[in-house]
Amino acid sequence: MSDPFELIDEPDGEPVAARGFVPAAPAPPPAWLDKLNPEQRAAVEATEGPVLVLSGAGTGKTRVLVTRVSYILSQRLAKPWQILAVTFTNRAAREMRERVLALVGPVAEAVWLGTFHALSVRILRRHGEVIGLKSNFTILDSDDQLRLLKQVMEVDDIDPKKWPAQGLMGVIQRWKDRGLTPEKVSRETGVDYAGGRAQALYVAYQERLRTLNAADFGDLLLHCLTLFQARPDILGEYQNQFRYVLVDEYQDSNVAQYLWLRLLTQANRNICCVGDDDQSIYSWRGAEVGNILRFEKDYPDATIIKLERNYRSTPTILAAASHLIAHNEARLGKTLRSGHEGNTDPGAPIRVRGVWDGPEEARWIVDEIESLQRSKHDLNQIAILVRAGFQMLEFEERLITTGIPYRVVGGPRFYERMEIRDAIAYLRLINQPEDGLAFERIINTPKRGLGDSTVQKIHQLGRALGVSLVEASLRIIETDELRPQARAALRGFCTDLARWQSLRETTSPGDLAGMVLEECGYIDMWQKDKTAEAPGRLDNLREFVSGLAEWDTLSGFLEHVSLVMENDAANAEDAVTVMTLHSAKGLEFDTVFLPGWEEDIFPNRRSLDENGQKALEEERRLAYVGITRARARVFVSFAANRRVYNQWQSSIPSRFIDELPKNAIQQESEAGLYGNAGGGSGSFDFPGFRDPSRAGSGVRRPTKMIEAESWESKPRTSASSFQVGDRVFHDKFGYGRVEAVDDSKLEIAFDKSGRKKVLDSFVQPA
Repeated sequence: MSDPFELIDEPDGEPVAARGFVPAAPAPPPAWLDKLNPEQRAAVEATEGPVLVLSGAGTGKTRVLVTRVSYILSQRLAKPWQILAVTFTNRAAREMRERVLALVGPVAEAVWLGTFHALSVRILRRHGEVIGLKSNFTILDSDDQLRLLKQVMEVDDIDPKKWPAQGLMGVIQRWKDRGLTPEKVSRETGVDYAGGRAQALYVAYQERLRTLNAADFGDLLLHCLTLFQARPDILGEYQNQFRYVLVDEYQDSNVAQYLWLRLLTQANRNICCVGDDDQSIYSWRGAEVGNILRFEKDYPDATIIKLERNYRSTPTILAAASHLIAHNEARLGKTLRSGHEGNTDPGAPIRVRGVWDGPEEARWIVDEIESLQRSKHDLNQIAILVRAGFQMLEFEERLITTGIPYRVVGGPRFYERMEIRDAIAYLRLINQPEDGLAFERIINTPKRGLGDSTVQKIHQLGRALGVSLVEASLRIIETDELRPQARAALRGFCTDLARWQSLRETTSPGDLAGMVLEECGYIDMWQKDKTAEAPGRLDNLREFVSGLAEWDTLSGFLEHVSLVMENDAANAEDAVTVMTLHSAKGLEFDTVFLPGWEEDIFPNRRSLDENGQKALEEERRLAYVGITRARARVFVSFAANRRVYNQWQSSIPSRFIDELPKNAIQQESEAGLYGNAGGGSGSFDFPGFRDPSRAGSGVRRPTKMIEAESWESKPRTSASSFQVGDRVFHDKFGYGRVEAVDDSKLEIAFDKSGRKKVLDSFVQPA
């Protein structure tokens, strides 16, 4: 496919500004301009021609945007409807409009101000019929979109178990984010999805949307691009109308949004983009940092203004963040400095602490929070920012244990996540077969062909006989009430459930949970899911299984979860915030804890494997975002050993720690650890973190340090009675041959199910 940026041709002739527009006489400069610093004022007053405002963290980006709109209106440079101001969230749009209204009054109501999608809808309601979309078209939400995709796949006879609809939805959305209509995706990534049928399914999906007079969110910009390219006269109307275009968070724009902006501004060229290339952290959502990096190439005559005066953080925090991000090569370059002139206090150093393991890290952080609380520190101004959601569990458990109220922002608390609730429902049903709610939740999760009609028949029989849904299922499969396929699926589920229940007393909760999630197909379901959320859900499930290792009995764990779910601390007014680094962008706190700064966790190994150097730089930008969320205090921590998915692994500090300036940090380590440590250059001396074998006497260490391999249970100490080459039979996987033996774990090549890792207690000689 050709470069999507080639879709835009440069305009011929004079710009719109030279074709008859005569602005009114300007008014005197408003007094509120004097409240801006010199760089902010320059960004506001540079009204003509392309302008890029590089706005570092905490430098007053929103203030510049609001004041610029207000300045254009107050100076009568344009009518309100001749200003287009684009944001990424409805919340940002509301805040901007309210602040402009406060400065210039009701005239601001007529400004075209909103998100990319909202503004596109406004255009399509007026002109959509030109491209076959009636003005009253429906906008589908993600649930409706998924339902429609399933219908399209069913018509094309695509196996939903092998190719989940969620995966196709992700592929199509990525294409739309790049401004690609179906005929332009022949060589794009993802075209091989569904056995090479992805493009044809995209065509069919778009045809169904058109038949329904509907559009999904990705279509809103895509249809606008199609409209503008098909009807230059309509595009010209908007180019003439919008004398000034302002864009917030430009570093987060995707290709479709870039093209949309370029088409609207290619004639007038009065575009002002505000953003920070050092805070571009959403590539997984389609954001292209290249959009902001290429601004000067797109507009060689552009005015570049850097906002580097930070009014949020201490000089020490700013120095550390600037030193860290300077290691990135793909950036335009700026250095944050304190905006509070005359302040000679550099602030507290960043405390970088090495601990022995993950639980110790959670204890240390919560102990520090308790100390801050005793000194009257507002809990609302404390945040724990993690790289991935699965890291939250240890901190949530510790906060609950100590009674410190907390809230999870950007998502539910760990035990409230959908995938964790599903896993718990399986364990509840194993522990208590009469648990009808748990039965209903997981009877068709993952899909087994047991739909609502089957469940309704089970309910009817259960009520008639006065028995549980499990017992009703056992009875109904001996009748002809169900279709053969449903009856077979239900019989298989009941058989599996009985086997898992028989292991409840003899198998640890962690081993049992891992076995159940693997054998029921739940893990496989998420592994096949190609949406952006799937890897995180798998990580959460692995962490869930890992956390179960702390419990001796299944009933004890389930009782604990019940109490946790009833805990109302998350609704407390004064509470610690727990969230991911991605969710923290745009927020600020007095004190920030940044745990898990270890290689493979941060930077994230999966990201590096998929995108190499580009991903490393985005991970570093994420670290920069984390540090700059803090006003006064930053705590960075890492562990020498960490239990990852129920297996102990030795860890080394993140390379980002080595990239922090030594004069801005305070090094700490858990007492009792010895040896040399440090980052890649060896510049730090954290005892015990590079060579665990050099630890001194009396040091606690894991009993076994092995790489995480699979979801199967930990090996027993006794050797297996099976040998390589033995023929065996497994109730679920059928006949197979033993290929490898590791204590009680066998790797078996099954005749029909492929290679599997299973416990020897689940097979018998064939």
